[in-house]
Amino acid sequence: MMDKVKKSFQTNGKYGLIAFFIPVLIMIGVYISLGIYPGSSRSVLASDAFSQFSNFHASFNNMMHGEQSAFYTWNASLGLNYWSLISYYLGGIFTPIVFLFKNQNMPDALYVLTLLKIGAASLAFWFYSKETYRLSKWSHITLSVTYSLMSFATAQSELIMWLDTFMYLPLIILGINQIMDKGKSALLFVAYLLLFITNFYFGFMVGVFSVLYYFARLLTNKKQYIKSIIPYFITAFLAGIASMVMILPAVLDLSTNGEKLTEMTKIKTAATGFWDIIMKNMIGVFDTTKYDSIPFIYVGLLPLLFCIFYFVTNQVTLKNKLAYGGLFIILILSFYLEPLNLFWHGFHAPNMFLFRFSFLFSFLVVMLAGYGWEQFSKDNRGQMVTIVIVLAVLFSVAFFASGKEAYDYVTLQQYVVTILFLGLYLISIVFYQLKKLPKKSLALLLLLIVTGEAYINTSFMLYGILDDWNYASRSVFSDPYPDYKGLVDEANASNKQSFKRLESLAPISANDSFNYGYSGISMFSSIRNRHSSSLLNDLGFRSRGTNLNIRYQNNTLMMDSLMGIKHNISDQGIDKYGFNRVSQKGKYQLFDNKNTLPLGVLTDADIYNVNIPKGNNLKSQQNLVNHLSNLNELYYTSLTPRIIKSTNADISYKAGDYMTIKEKEGEIAKDITFEVDVPAGKQAYLSIYPENFGALKSSTATVSTDGMSYKSQIGITGQYYNLGYFKDDATVTFTVSFYGTEEVTITDPPVILLDIPKYQAAMNAISERAVDFKVSNRQATAHIETPEEQVVFTSIPFDKGWQVKVDNKKVPTKAFKDGFLTFTVPSGVHDVSMKFTPPGLIIGFICFILAIGTYIIYYYFISKNGQKKMLKR
Repeated sequence: MMDKVKKSFQTNGKYGLIAFFIPVLIMIGVYISLGIYPGSSRSVLASDAFSQFSNFHASFNNMMHGEQSAFYTWNASLGLNYWSLISYYLGGIFTPIVFLFKNQNMPDALYVLTLLKIGAASLAFWFYSKETYRLSKWSHITLSVTYSLMSFATAQSELIMWLDTFMYLPLIILGINQIMDKGKSALLFVAYLLLFITNFYFGFMVGVFSVLYYFARLLTNKKQYIKSIIPYFITAFLAGIASMVMILPAVLDLSTNGEKLTEMTKIKTAATGFWDIIMKNMIGVFDTTKYDSIPFIYVGLLPLLFCIFYFVTNQVTLKNKLAYGGLFIILILSFYLEPLNLFWHGFHAPNMFLFRFSFLFSFLVVMLAGYGWEQFSKDNRGQMVTIVIVLAVLFSVAFFASGKEAYDYVTLQQYVVTILFLGLYLISIVFYQLKKLPKKSLALLLLLIVTGEAYINTSFMLYGILDDWNYASRSVFSDPYPDYKGLVDEANASNKQSFKRLESLAPISANDSFNYGYSGISMFSSIRNRHSSSLLNDLGFRSRGTNLNIRYQNNTLMMDSLMGIKHNISDQGIDKYGFNRVSQKGKYQLFDNKNTLPLGVLTDADIYNVNIPKGNNLKSQQNLVNHLSNLNELYYTSLTPRIIKSTNADISYKAGDYMTIKEKEGEIAKDITFEVDVPAGKQAYLSIYPENFGALKSSTATVSTDGMSYKSQIGITGQYYNLGYFKDDATVTFTVSFYGTEEVTITDPPVILLDIPKYQAAMNAISERAVDFKVSNRQATAHIETPEEQVVFTSIPFDKGWQVKVDNKKVPTKAFKDGFLTFTVPSGVHDVSMKFTPPGLIIGFICFILAIGTYIIYYYFISKNGQKKMLKR
């Protein structure tokens, strides 16, 4: 047996290695042309890879080193179901490789992961091709290269968690073939299970496609394949049930924490046009991966030619053409019909990176290309030549006759390169059919041409990412790490006896807390607790719409205290009452807040009746603080500042007390200098609130005083820009610089004043009723003494996964305004323990064990029966 395996590897292994390394080397070559390589100044981090994936992988590294639980993380916007985060972002089999890297070098880890996943996709398709088509060994490699470097994968290569899908898709289709042709189900079970565990989102798309593929193939030979229906669905069902260990907790988390489905309001998808299919099959066509894009479907000209040949040649039966052609029709209709488009996305419209299922079109092209290539011979009566010519005509008509406004991203260069490569394929085919070129030489020649085409297209795609998003400088991610991490560790060491939080006024990204290992407010993630983020938005932290983002910057001292922000990191002075600098490393400074509240506060049941009015976050803060402190104070007042100077700014006013600032000269900041008289004992803030958030996506505001200058995006961060603490009466001069849009319309900005004596009295009163918690992984413990039954109000996001025990007896939890966790303790002295288990995890784990056990038994009996049948023959 071992000799047989060894011989098989010697025969085929080298071709598998070649299939793996060709796309890897192409990616390396294009990355080098971009100035990206291990240790390079430019990193592979583009788009969400910088703010999300690098930090999430760093957190996975922290988890593997025992610094946090696999089920819950405190280092994500107050606290988050980490198991659910893994199920979408980090479930791949290659993810543990990050263990070999330091968090500071996470750009290199993602670079290696990208190459591995591209190479693995090619290897998987090579294996599928080898087991499926009667082609030369070099032709299998050719198909695998085109598949792994399809435009969908390379144009969105920064979305690293999507790349795993392309490794499993060919194996799933091969597994379906094997169960239909040979009754073998092991490959299908394993491939389905690994895909579903890796990424439930793309697992859904592939799952739907694979079922459609199964029925399409069933129609090609119903008499032979009808007996495979039960084995197929048993295998698929058991793989799906086993994957519930990841999927069930993720689905429950998304459904219970506020994720909403998208309403269908139109029939046709936006931005799609008549010539999309033709245009996006040309070499190097990259429109955008942001808004208003059309599907990325290019997988190479050669696969396209052989795919068309599959439908033209008489060697393929009509029922086969109709069956697989039906899959193309479904996918094409899904590009244009919004209901079908939404279906593929789980009825949740994507935020940028549109048509996320379009890789299935590319796979179908290259899959059928293999069958078409099988039928190709020297005697096909010029069909291939005709196809090449017709395709060249179609590309020409589409390029010259289509509206240039709609397809302005398709350049003459791309058109010429496409026609040139069609010419190369035409010459190769003609020479082969004229018997001037042996079949083996043709296979090698086509591989060389395809490799060149793939390199060019990959270059266009990665340079498209550069133009669309930019590849971030390594220094932005890595250089701050030693100093920043040193201050975080120092802060965490001081908080071992009582859990406290930290936030940054000099953030590197929205997800720094994942990377550096601290609990904060800010987060940018598709996996989030929307209820807690929505409540935080009502309390002054900006988190609008679907709550995809939440930001710490530009809120008040009141919320610093309530949310337990014990420390701030900044690269300059912060001038906040009660914050004192305690340490400095490099340019970063660590500040300590003397008025920090712990995780819990004792209060009464009337806490649930506290009014949190929408659109009035200062009132919400005041109401909550007054209730927790048993006071009835007015903490905030406002003043109108005077404009004393403006530069490059036309200022006008309109109804509703709105101010419009319009630039006189483009690409230059619009500066307005204000002056205001601040009474003693006040913390002052400038309130900047836009009339239309959507119009200011790229607009920034920089508020500068003599001691501070902080910049932030108007639509993403909060509205209260700190002007400083004033112990004595003062006349304050400050400048606001607006940049990024031609004009900005905001409410006529008032200066908000927080009364510090009243604030301090409230914090003192709440501190007397505070409950200190110690936190470890997914647990929190506290010792409570109370003379009467009380509600424990916490700043922990409410989640049904929390189990609270008082003196080892389980007590019910309750949500404060859907966002924060609360529970009741009776009078007396008590020990409280809290533990988080992702909802559905236990059931999912049971499903995992039972389904795998059931499949093993099923496989054993099927194999045994198969052996008996063989013996009878």
